[in-house]
Amino acid sequence: MAKKKLNLGMIGYGFMGRAHSNAFRKVGNFFPLEHEIVLKAACARSEDKARAFAANWGYESIETDWRKLVDRPDIDVIDIASPNDTHREIALAAAAAGKMILCEKPLGRNSAESEEMVAAVEKAGVANMVWYNYRRVPAVTMAKQLVEEGRLGRIFHYRAKFLQDWTINADLPQGGAALWRLDVNVAGSGVTGDLLAHCIDTAIWLNGPIVEVSAMTETFVKERMHNLTGKVEKVGIDDASLFLARFANGSLATFEATRYARGHKALYTLEMNGEKASVFWDLHDLHRLQYFDHADEGRLRGWKSIHITDGDQPYMKNWWVPGLQIGYEHSFVHQVADFVAGLESGQPAGPNFRDALQTDYVTDAVLASARERSWKTVKQG
Repeated sequence: MAKKKLNLGMIGYGFMGRAHSNAFRKVGNFFPLEHEIVLKAACARSEDKARAFAANWGYESIETDWRKLVDRPDIDVIDIASPNDTHREIALAAAAAGKMILCEKPLGRNSAESEEMVAAVEKAGVANMVWYNYRRVPAVTMAKQLVEEGRLGRIFHYRAKFLQDWTINADLPQGGAALWRLDVNVAGSGVTGDLLAHCIDTAIWLNGPIVEVSAMTETFVKERMHNLTGKVEKVGIDDASLFLARFANGSLATFEATRYARGHKALYTLEMNGEKASVFWDLHDLHRLQYFDHADEGRLRGWKSIHITDGDQPYMKNWWVPGLQIGYEHSFVHQVADFVAGLESGQPAGPNFRDALQTDYVTDAVLASARERSWKTVKQG
């Protein structure tokens, strides 16, 4: 039986454009879906870069204006993998055109932009999803299952950190294609919206709503040369962000993100402590889940390192034989598989735009708390 076609239009050719394209190419080889994703068109402002990207990943055509891509009748799905300042405008146009939308995180530069995007997709009734891929790491999904099964019992603590070190150099400029994350007008914020957004999305998914926060942020290098203007300009993004939080279930949390932790390229860890058990996960050892169960016999009680490779563990039956692990890129494959399966079942997979808006409500509250040096209540959508 021939598969139905889902014609994809990709906007962006950078790191995330590559990660997404790889997932779209691989998903049909490993997951039994009724639809086949067709890489129909890739879009970038530079024709040369668009052609090179399309040739490398197998896109059938290119566009240099995203508006033309959105207007094409042969495109079913728009994937927004471009910088943060483009998300809102593209999503509004794509929704109005009746296209399904996949959008990189964070959804908007702030919750006001995200609210517009949520309203647009819900009015249009189009399928939508945001690329918070760490939910789809099998070990993290396994942690979700353990929480839902009640194995941890009442949750007391959640802690997460995401550490990098790539902006420590004071001579590093801001802005432009490679360094737009350091330009507040493009990014919206620094590590709060870039790194902590991942931590927050996962935390809400695992542990429920975050209701209040108390934060501090720091910009260690106050001025940088701007690649587009050639002038030294004030840096508006946060280099480091730390906050305390309280969840609706009464548990307490600490979150930390920085790009100034020398020696760390992408250290993302999370831990949950419950009345009955605890779980711990580390991106650098992403195929393992650390699990402590207080019900174990006392003399044998201790942390277990569970190797997530067996067929009865999340997603793993679709890959290799037990004992052979998978990696970072597979989380994107899983997200595409869940998105398409949701279309087919009529039960859409998350996180959708409204889910991602809740993360933006938290990041807005964090930034406001840091500015005003006070506790902030998080808006609930």
